[in-house]
Amino acid sequence: MSFQQGLSGLNASSKNLDVIGHNIANANTVGFKASRAEFAEMVASAIGSSGGVNAGIGVEVADVAQQFSQGNLTITGNSLDVAINGNGFFTLQMPDGTPAYTRAGNFKLDKVGNMVTNDSARVMGYPVDPTTGLRTGSTPVPMSFPTTEPIPARQTTTITTSFNLDARATDAAGDPTATPPVPATPRATYGTSINVYDSQGVAKPVNLYFQKTATDNTWDVYDQLDDPLATPPVVATPIGQITFDNSGAITGPVATPPATGFSMPLTVNPTPPNPNNLPAFDVQIDLGGVTQFGTKFAVSNLTQDGYTAGELTGINVENNGMIMTRYSNGVTRAEGQLALSSFRNTQGLASLGGNNWAATFESGQPVVGAPTDGSFGSLRSGALEDSNVDLTAELVNMMTAQRAYQANAQTIKTQDQVMSTLVNLR
Repeated sequence: MSFQQGLSGLNASSKNLDVIGHNIANANTVGFKASRAEFAEMVASAIGSSGGVNAGIGVEVADVAQQFSQGNLTITGNSLDVAINGNGFFTLQMPDGTPAYTRAGNFKLDKVGNMVTNDSARVMGYPVDPTTGLRTGSTPVPMSFPTTEPIPARQTTTITTSFNLDARATDAAGDPTATPPVPATPRATYGTSINVYDSQGVAKPVNLYFQKTATDNTWDVYDQLDDPLATPPVVATPIGQITFDNSGAITGPVATPPATGFSMPLTVNPTPPNPNNLPAFDVQIDLGGVTQFGTKFAVSNLTQDGYTAGELTGINVENNGMIMTRYSNGVTRAEGQLALSSFRNTQGLASLGGNNWAATFESGQPVVGAPTDGSFGSLRSGALEDSNVDLTAELVNMMTAQRAYQANAQTIKTQDQVMSTLVNLR
């Protein structure tokens, strides 16, 4: 007579209650994945024994399997909170340098600007060229942002323009001999301005004026007005010409390498007084968006690529993992792209605690990529993935496990009564 069956049932039910209690305790843990106890029958077998006569020796917990189903997303409004909607894990570098993986995206910035988790693990991502927004490497590196010092100033290299010059405009010089006389058109009639930046981030206003010439479809470009009151008087000279074909499309000037398309150079002198004696610098004026149609002069786009120094003011993560940073100088640029990892068998991951997992032989090696690429899910900034624990189901499971524990205890009690009866036989 054996107590084995009841004892194994007690152990299995106790383990099941431990798993259920762990799930309930983590019902509000960000990125937590619920587990379940999976049982298996235990049977003693012997060589040559026939089937059908073995009552079995109880039950065992074959596995505690985590359930990697998607949790609900909760909007938090914190731009450093990031949720994965779909497949993948955030890739981490633990403080000891080992890799780890998590679904919890409640990230922080430490005192030196590193993107970290609550247990100081570094968040990994791809390096990105801030100018082009394109990846500069295929190996994830720890994400870091310039919180301890401003980003340096950048000298303007290109002014990009889009505007229309009125095809109805006549020669700006006018014709006093015509009947009636045609007055001259002031140079400032067709003009615009923009601030550019020198190598130290000091703004310099650049003015552009467009003056129709006597030649068909041709306009002179100036960077200043005449000043007859100056000593000596200033008579501006054109910095270039813009030409169009009969359909109003631009035909010149054609850019010289390394520039492409239609552009002209402009030499900018730093704003006086210039105490540091900065040299003049060249800026390319991109004219690809210029047209000549029979509507009034209108500027639709006028931008430049320089800026002064700026402090970090905000971070936002796009759905493809691109990390966009905002600075006090008005610049918004990409600083990196978060990396995700996926596994052939997520059930094979080893839990490290702290919402982190480690790869094992059973899980296979991670496949690393960017959000929205291939089978990877997308990201949601300002949101967190909730625990996938179904609290109602867990409470029901707890009651069932309790009943199972009581029933197994009853079998031990019954075995004890039978054993007492045998011992007391006379």
